[in-house]
Amino acid sequence: MKVKPADRTCTVEEYYFSKKLKQIDYMRSSGADIINLGIGSPDMAPSKNTINRLSEEAQKPGVHGYQSYSGALALRKAFSEWYLKYFNVKLDPENEILPLIGSKEGIMHLSMAFVNPGDEVLVPDPGYPTYSSVTNLVGGIVRTYDLKETNGWLPDFNILEDSDLSKVKLIWTNYPNMPSGTRGSYILFERMVSFANKHNILICNDNPYSFILNNDYQSILSVDGAKEIALELNSLSKSHNMAGWRIGMIAGHKDYIKDILKVKSNMDSGMFLPMQLAAVEALSNPESWYDEINSVYLRRRKITEQIMEALGCSFNPEQTGLFLWGRLPDSIKSCEELTDKLLQKAHLFITPGFIFGKNGERYVRISLCVKEEILIKAKERVVNFV
Repeated sequence: MKVKPADRTCTVEEYYFSKKLKQIDYMRSSGADIINLGIGSPDMAPSKNTINRLSEEAQKPGVHGYQSYSGALALRKAFSEWYLKYFNVKLDPENEILPLIGSKEGIMHLSMAFVNPGDEVLVPDPGYPTYSSVTNLVGGIVRTYDLKETNGWLPDFNILEDSDLSKVKLIWTNYPNMPSGTRGSYILFERMVSFANKHNILICNDNPYSFILNNDYQSILSVDGAKEIALELNSLSKSHNMAGWRIGMIAGHKDYIKDILKVKSNMDSGMFLPMQLAAVEALSNPESWYDEINSVYLRRRKITEQIMEALGCSFNPEQTGLFLWGRLPDSIKSCEELTDKLLQKAHLFITPGFIFGKNGERYVRISLCVKEEILIKAKERVVNFV
């Protein structure tokens, strides 16, 4: 190339799933019947009232222009009411909630707003790879902290306290946890807030999995004083089957939200208003709607557990979320070798745990986002493969 890319592009690589999906597409184009159990993209639809609201609003003549950078007040109010109902957290819709074009966008905006080049960022291992890649893109320094099965996939605060935290600006946490499926708790969040207050570290809890196979809804913002030191991301992608709609939010102290808005308002021009109003409709879904969705996931989960057992993997049956996380038997050399062989020989893709960090190297993750008949077919392939 005549023009070299920015140095920051050397700090990241193409997203693992981006590369893997290209491989799967190539194999399918060659005639292979690939079953993809790797991606957490809900295959069920949003509620009918949500889709109907989108259609109704989109036909109105005055809704197609630019929107507020802060999002529609109706959407902020809906998020506020949702948080009060399910998380028992009071949020001022005027200045403590910022709608996002998906919560993944919020990871970048938050990092750009608070992380200077050279600042250290604590990232869980295993954890969502975007925490690290975005930190690298903004010039921060990634410092991983261990989550291990022996500690219930929870942070070891004694180890963190014994480390040098003088340059740490931000800590990422994610409960209910991905990939382990570990639930959050008030005690955990209370300890996290105490730790962050002591060391003046901004917490961001990434919280998109609260409603999947879980009815113990937890938010770090429920802890007294949390808004002074913590932010929380949430999303309609998983909880409302709206991954492609790209609707999320970030909540916290108004001054933090104001700083994030400085970044966001220079990067996009808001969401299509009918989508925001449809999101308002989605947030008003009754509890019975979540129960119905979870009844489907529960049936799928039972088959997925059988797939794990067929592979000889062990797992915690108390996991929540869109995935099942399992530990490999000692007889299997590595998660990458297993998943590559499954893809090539059984035409089945599951996610190797190494992509989430070194502590995921002996694990695999299976998505629940496919129909039961496909999961049964996948189980048959695993049995034949083994």
